Amino acid sequence: MGEDFLGLPMRPSKPRERGLTHVIDKGMTLAEVEGMFEMSGEYVDMVKLGWGTSYVTNNLAEKVKLYRSYDTPVMCGGTLLEAAVARGKVTEFKRWIRGFDFTHVEVSDGTLRMERESKQELISTLAEEFVVLSEVGSKDQDQIFAPYQWVAWIREELAAGAWKVITEARETGTAGIFRASGEVRSGLIDEIVHEIPLDSLLFETPQQEQQAWFIRHLGPEVNLGNIPPDEVIPLETLRLGLRSHTLPDLLLRDIPSAT
Repeated sequence: MGEDFLGLPMRPSKPRERGLTHVIDKGMTLAEVEGMFEMSGEYVDMVKLGWGTSYVTNNLAEKVKLYRSYDTPVMCGGTLLEAAVARGKVTEFKRWIRGFDFTHVEVSDGTLRMERESKQELISTLAEEFVVLSEVGSKDQDQIFAPYQWVAWIREELAAGAWKVITEARETGTAGIFRASGEVRSGLIDEIVHEIPLDSLLFETPQQEQQAWFIRHLGPEVNLGNIPPDEVIPLETLRLGLRSHTLPDLLLRDIPSAT
């Protein structure tokens, strides 16, 4: 960025521990990956290859190598590990991701429920070799859990060795921490952040209005995930108050007369 004549709020540079933008790759080409980093690489902190897409990507080795060349961690979607767990292939899964030089792994049970002890043990085992992002919540829109249950699960998974815990929303933003309409379950979020350090959480927010809500509610350094590649720059403008959704709360908050 050139001269900052607006006096924008400071953002930590990469690699960041907070204010993370976690991008979902649903099958981008190598050229598209390069294009994303050309235009917005400064704002991409990590990438997830959605659900099981990595398993059917022809040029996976080249793609992982390309992401690593940009010093950006990449991981498989948690659904792939869920499939491996269900088929008794966790050892094979570990060998597979090790062979492609993945350094991060997502552990979820949003589709196939795991026993709590089994999930914690899986997190602990994987954390010995990989950086683990675990995920809580269900992809089923009708599956509603009480806030205290979310808090308990998040605490357990952090204690088991997860670096960050992701709150489920699906890639559509219509489940988990959101209602089927995409509306934020605000009471749930308030309860979670009251009990869990904000930097330990990553909220899936694929929709623009959801991103804006979290930034207004929790600040520009909130960790946000499942961000579509073409929404990386728009999200950064939300974080900096360069979009109407957050401009009054961020860029104009020190100007009492601003409307």
